[in-house]
Amino acid sequence: MPATSKAQQKAAGAALAAKRGDMPRNKLKGASKQMVQSMSEKELDELASTERARLPKKKGD
Repeated sequence: MPATSKAQQKAAGAALAAKRGDMPRNKLKGASKQMVQSMSEKELDELASTERARLPKKKGD
């Protein structure tokens, strides 16, 4: 499941870092805070590894 926007890809990357222990979970905000709780490491990795070149900044753009 690829990311649909750059914002989603960035949030998934932050959540993945927190899930792996590279970043403290209390530093997370917004969507990434929910993602770290509700998604597996594999799902987060798939979202975070989406190529950003063709993604809009936000979903509606």
